[in-house]
Amino acid sequence: MPLSLLACLAVEPRSAVAQDSQLQSSGGQQQDASANLPKGKKLVMKDGSILVVKNYEVNGDRVRYYSMERSEWEQVPAAMIDWDATKKTEQEDAAAEAQLVAKVKKEEAEAKAMAIDVDASLEVAPHVFLPPGEGIFLLDGKAIFPLVQSEASSKVNKGRVLEQVLTPIPVIPSRRTVYLDGPRAKFRITNSQPEFYLRTTDPVEPEIELISVHVKGKKRQIENIDTLFYQQQEKRKTILLQQWPVATGVYRFTLGEPLKQGEYAIAESTPKEGMNLMVWDFGVDPAASGTSRKPK
Repeated sequence: MPLSLLACLAVEPRSAVAQDSQLQSSGGQQQDASANLPKGKKLVMKDGSILVVKNYEVNGDRVRYYSMERSEWEQVPAAMIDWDATKKTEQEDAAAEAQLVAKVKKEEAEAKAMAIDVDASLEVAPHVFLPPGEGIFLLDGKAIFPLVQSEASSKVNKGRVLEQVLTPIPVIPSRRTVYLDGPRAKFRITNSQPEFYLRTTDPVEPEIELISVHVKGKKRQIENIDTLFYQQQEKRKTILLQQWPVATGVYRFTLGEPLKQGEYAIAESTPKEGMNLMVWDFGVDPAASGTSRKPK
């Protein structure tokens, strides 16, 4: 307790206690109201000292407060309190508390979003576990990210009519282009040699291709499918992937060559149906531009 406060209480110690008793018996409503005030408040005195109180209330020219230090009700003249400094301190404490609460909520949300069932997951790198669920995952050093599927579109472009050569029926060659909207994938990395993991419930061994995507205007062209004499020929630039079975329904894919800066797509194919139009896309940026990151 500050010296000025001790001096004040020394003058009338009994009157303060008597007044406290009177307030407790006749001012019950005021006491109940003060109990709802924020806890751990600070009263800044004009001599620079600080009283840490649970609650306080102003009664005329006096301030009655519950001391956190002595766990009892006390009072001081209101003139001894620097009300401007007290208000400023309250605002600073409230802002700090709000910031702390927001930080805790954000950390809890992130932990919940990226929760990993370690018992049901595989350790793909030291202290890095493959998250549960189906899909393609990209391992970039000490972090693993789930890739999001994007739906590709196709457009048919007919060429000029060929002159009749071997058949009395004119043959019209056609080209179907498979592409993704937008010149850039949202998910970006800077590592030229990532690894990929696929988890699936399909008992059939997957056929996965890593395709180097050609940017053309505002689109990313994945492949061309040419049709001539009722025969189809698929043309796309693939990157060699080596496939390694890891566990039931889990496969690891490593690169046969480092990736260059550009746009890429991972596609799943079947012998009968060809390439699935739902692909996993990502981009590779120069190393100087930053580190791997999730889409914004």
